[in-house]
Amino acid sequence: MTHSDSATINVGIIGAGGRMGRMLIEAVDHNPRTTLTAAIERSGSSLIGVDAGELIGLGKNGVALSDDLEAQLRNTDVLIDFSLPDSTEKNVQLCAQHKVAMVIGTTGLSEAQEQALNDASKQVPIVYAGNYSTGVNVSLKLIEMAAKAFGDTADIEVVESHHKHKVDAPSGTAFMMANAAATARGQDLKQVAIYGREGHTGERKPGSIGIHAIRGGEIIGDHSVMLIADGEMVEIKHHARERMTFAAGAVRAAVWAVEQSAARYDMQDVLGLK
Repeated sequence: MTHSDSATINVGIIGAGGRMGRMLIEAVDHNPRTTLTAAIERSGSSLIGVDAGELIGLGKNGVALSDDLEAQLRNTDVLIDFSLPDSTEKNVQLCAQHKVAMVIGTTGLSEAQEQALNDASKQVPIVYAGNYSTGVNVSLKLIEMAAKAFGDTADIEVVESHHKHKVDAPSGTAFMMANAAATARGQDLKQVAIYGREGHTGERKPGSIGIHAIRGGEIIGDHSVMLIADGEMVEIKHHARERMTFAAGAVRAAVWAVEQSAARYDMQDVLGLK
């Protein structure tokens, strides 16, 4: 589906009642190119039937939360899905059937679910990214450039900090950054990653990439990549100051996706960094 620059893009949101879903509703409302036409919540949720605008304090917008995705897809150009792998797998299949573009931020997909996504992307455009922040994706490009330029003359350390409630470590973004550096140097991250250090570690192994996690307070997300050469150091940092950054990036990707042909894309494609 192709839209003119002035055309309104109809957006659907999966998990509209959750924290990310509510931010996406707000981001869609703030973007002049987009209109919310579907707000999907799990079956049995007490929020079914609640007006999406009133849910986030924007006033009634006439879009009630629903548990019937297929019915809502008839008036939707692009669906944004930050849910769980099993749910995303089903949603991908429905969107492919109804020719609805997708923006996916769900993490932890199995190989089979990744394949289902790839299959669907032959029928509709799908943007799939681990992080929709513009700044993070620009940082990934800079890391790639720096790691390629330094090659094996620089030691690389990745440090990430998040709030005390985060249950996994290191963060997905830290993995993306470390992988960008490893790939640029022709390495397999699994073979060179060192997670923290303790005890008598010996000298640093040439080519290794250190990855470290800090947890505390209410840090939204800070990441730093240091390329340490003899005599100089380059440090690439990204600080997330509000979670709305990620929602706004996903909506930006949604606007971009509806103009594309069927294929699998990521946020680097959206930002023109490839």
